Amino acid sequence: MSNRRDFLRNGTFAALGLSLAPGCRSLFGGTGIKNLDTFGIQLWTVKEDMAKDAKGTLAAMSKDGYRQIESFEGRQGMFWGMKNTEFKTYMNDLNMNLISSHCNISQDFEKKAAEAAEIGMKYLICPYKGPQKSMDAFRKFADEFNKAGETCKKNGIRFAYHNHDYSFVPINGEMPQDVMMDNTDKDLVDYEMDIYWVVAAGADPEAYFKKYPGRFRLCHVKDLGKTASGHESVQLGKGTIDFPTILKTGASNGLKYYIVEQEAFTGSNPLESAEADAKYMKMITPPAP
Repeated sequence: MSNRRDFLRNGTFAALGLSLAPGCRSLFGGTGIKNLDTFGIQLWTVKEDMAKDAKGTLAAMSKDGYRQIESFEGRQGMFWGMKNTEFKTYMNDLNMNLISSHCNISQDFEKKAAEAAEIGMKYLICPYKGPQKSMDAFRKFADEFNKAGETCKKNGIRFAYHNHDYSFVPINGEMPQDVMMDNTDKDLVDYEMDIYWVVAAGADPEAYFKKYPGRFRLCHVKDLGKTASGHESVQLGKGTIDFPTILKTGASNGLKYYIVEQEAFTGSNPLESAEADAKYMKMITPPAP
């Protein structure tokens, strides 16, 4: 995870099936979640495989049942060495949609917004800002997000910010996450809740969904393992986070996109974990009407 922070700072189950009985498919029944059978994956989960064989990895994700993709801006760009329209065509072939991408919003953002809009993407997302010494820095971030939101709106898409744990650590009695949300225009800026990082920071995801209804439109479904350090990303269902309850609350407060992410792979590899995570998401999908 430290490598990911460095990267962002610089650039930008069989066992599971047994542990979740078939009845778990109705966990969300009547809760307002209507499309959890359509869930996505953040490609950071399988970044090494993407770098080696982007098309083959995407095909594997489609086979696992992922219908949505959230990309990120690595060395090969948001579209992995392809033109935006070429990437879109390949997504269509796989019956998948590129919903969003994390990207560096300080470089060529107008161009990125235009390219995203051209292929029907919904969001461009700022993935990381890093811990700050003063709350003034977070207020400046809010101004930056409003401007990015204006650019996205002009192109017919949306802008969002993805949290880590640092925005849930108070500074002089104020919470950075609250300051950013209170100082951004809801018509311009949405938020992507990384549930793992909220929990890791000791905050309550449900409380934030309720406090800011309609602001968290996307989320990262990433589980927090029980380790000595307390911060290990594990396969969904093998950690400590109560996703059925949290996602139910999120759905009733405007949450729309559910993006799987995993960053550590003890006893497995990224492709195996992506498959296991997809099985978990299917287990908590409400039954068809």
